[in-house]
Amino acid sequence: MKFTLNKTLSVLLLSATVSFNASAAEITGAGSSFIYPVLSKWAEAYKAKTGNNVNYQSIGSGGGIKQINAKTVEFGATDDPVKADILKAKGQVQFPAIIGGVVPVVNIEGVKAGEIKLSADVLAKIFQGVIISWNDKRILALNPGVKIPANTITVVTRSDGSGTTAIFTNYLSKVSAAWQEEVGSGKTVVWPATSTVSGKGNEGVSANVNRIKNSIGYVEYAYAKKNNMTYVSLQNADGKFVLPDDKTFAAAASGTDWTKFPGMATFITNASGENAWPITGATFVVMYKNPSDKVKAKQALDFFNFALKEGKDMALNLDYVPMPDATVSYIEKTVFSEVNAK
Repeated sequence: MKFTLNKTLSVLLLSATVSFNASAAEITGAGSSFIYPVLSKWAEAYKAKTGNNVNYQSIGSGGGIKQINAKTVEFGATDDPVKADILKAKGQVQFPAIIGGVVPVVNIEGVKAGEIKLSADVLAKIFQGVIISWNDKRILALNPGVKIPANTITVVTRSDGSGTTAIFTNYLSKVSAAWQEEVGSGKTVVWPATSTVSGKGNEGVSANVNRIKNSIGYVEYAYAKKNNMTYVSLQNADGKFVLPDDKTFAAAASGTDWTKFPGMATFITNASGENAWPITGATFVVMYKNPSDKVKAKQALDFFNFALKEGKDMALNLDYVPMPDATVSYIEKTVFSEVNAK
């Protein structure tokens, strides 16, 4: 009798587990590696609260746009905002989900995080291949008293279509006329520096910079923190040298009125303000107005409603900046209402 009862209970428990898993939502998304650290935390908390899964592929902004355009995911994520006319032509909507910073990171023996100072002009010249050695007089002039080796600089860049690259090159195009003319900006560019190594995703750039002595690359700040990387102090538009963190990212974004831009599409690089981090950016979520699977689209909206409202502390813990309450309210009333997910 005892065996029969235990067997019956086991069958009931198994049935309950199968039923629960079968009813759980599977929300799919792909794109930006910039947002991945915080999105993974949001997804973990959302599953704990609702039982619903968020399956996100950190494949770069270019890959995310390809997947949402192919309608293989419920949402795409990109740090290179889609232009309003393209959104309209494709029947899509877009909203910023998080604000963070792109930070130049280096691997120089004996140099600590924040110890190396770089100006906008010097940073552009390093990635142009004009400055090729760490003991270049222009770097030394910014860093009196800092022990800097006489070694060749290896530049580490992204190999994939990258929104982080779009933010970084948008900044360089604003601060350097030579960069704008020679290279330009976008998710992919032809890097002029001769000593260059590339990596896929923020993960790949982080790994390469940590591996290669005397290298410099650019990653989203959460990756720099997670991997204990040496970031630089960067001169901003007001001429002040600042360090990256959620406060300097917030200072850069404070003057942005997202409602003024069609499709909410704008870059916030090289913002004014003495405390502003100069390479600040946002990740944008792209969805269809009339999705083929309205149930899944509604579940995706529910997830981002949770993330934007209840995920603020998770974002701050990773040194991202959550979207302001007024912006969240605007997104909910306008962008979310445009999605036919009933």
